[in-house]
Amino acid sequence: MTTTAVNSYKALTDDSAIALARTLDFFPEGAKLESQEIGDGNLNYVFRITDSESGKGLIIKQALPYAKVVGESWPLTLKRATIEANALRKHGEFVPGLVPVVYATDANLALTVMEDLSHLTIAREGLIRGEAYPNLSKDIGEYLAKTLFQTSDFALHPFEKKRLAAEFSNPELCKITEDLVFTDPFFDFETNDFEPELRAEVEAIWNNGPLKLEAAKLKKSFLTDAEALLHGDLHTGSIFASDTETKVIDSEFAFYGPIGFDVGLFLANLIAQAVTREGEKREVVLHHIEQTWNVFSSNFSELWEQQGIEAFKDTAGYKEFVLEKIFQDAIGFAGCELIRRTIGLAHVKDLDSIEELERRIALKKQVLQTGEALILKRKELPSIAAVVALVEEQSR
Repeated sequence: MTTTAVNSYKALTDDSAIALARTLDFFPEGAKLESQEIGDGNLNYVFRITDSESGKGLIIKQALPYAKVVGESWPLTLKRATIEANALRKHGEFVPGLVPVVYATDANLALTVMEDLSHLTIAREGLIRGEAYPNLSKDIGEYLAKTLFQTSDFALHPFEKKRLAAEFSNPELCKITEDLVFTDPFFDFETNDFEPELRAEVEAIWNNGPLKLEAAKLKKSFLTDAEALLHGDLHTGSIFASDTETKVIDSEFAFYGPIGFDVGLFLANLIAQAVTREGEKREVVLHHIEQTWNVFSSNFSELWEQQGIEAFKDTAGYKEFVLEKIFQDAIGFAGCELIRRTIGLAHVKDLDSIEELERRIALKKQVLQTGEALILKRKELPSIAAVVALVEEQSR
């Protein structure tokens, strides 16, 4: 499928989205189409176009030239739409069942036309309601292992890997992550957002020299370790799920970075969810945390043995060294994400939707303490089981 050439960018409306959908070889001629704007993010419009008779649908996602959360004073590159579509296609080569199908793109309009996933639920929303999603961690562990290994030096000729790294250069969106995850929460910056009741804990972070040193080291890794093609923003709000399906979406932050970053972001968002649960419901999420890493490391090891091209692949201890680095990076990145999601610009509904102030503040303090501990102890924690134990200890 191809879209009609457009000379300049123009934001879509329901009517123009329908008109565009009619130019695609997707719906029957004369179909009665309906449009619904379903986007709730800060960076895009998302339209669901459906045939009112058959129910068949597709999604048109259009990048905005600014961040909706701030307004036109925060301009954003439209190139991210092309990066997102290309990342979905590249990752789809390795995990076709875990990402949506891309039908068409238009760089001028900064849009991507893709598979309709409206029969699924955003994982964050379902988890908040107490859903278990039995396949979630298995599927994401596989997604992480296959997309990250197959786009790394362990699987690619260096010329191809460097070509992809250049193709997915994404400085504008990386800068957002650099600031909001690794810098702003650790300083008294105006982008930070937190309740007055957290002021003492926040100022303690700002004045914690050892913590800030470790955060600086993690930021350096994010800036310089171009190891694999990352999703770049892999949280539970970027995943559609059901009891039987999992689909990863929203890869506009994709770039070449440290393998542990994607792993860490996903683990952090599970940890935030686990903190809000009790009893058996907490155990479900803690199991997802442990299983994500175990499935990732198992799949990564299998790919290493079967498809690895690195000359030192069979050198005793090298695979273990690589996995240890990924694990330690992931735990540190998870800690930064937990702090950012609690006191930075973009929070998570898992915590902010808790109406009772006293309980919300108590849980946010737990999340901050857990984040600090993960950053500071990331080289001391020997296993994912130890991470789970730390999360449980901080929640007592």
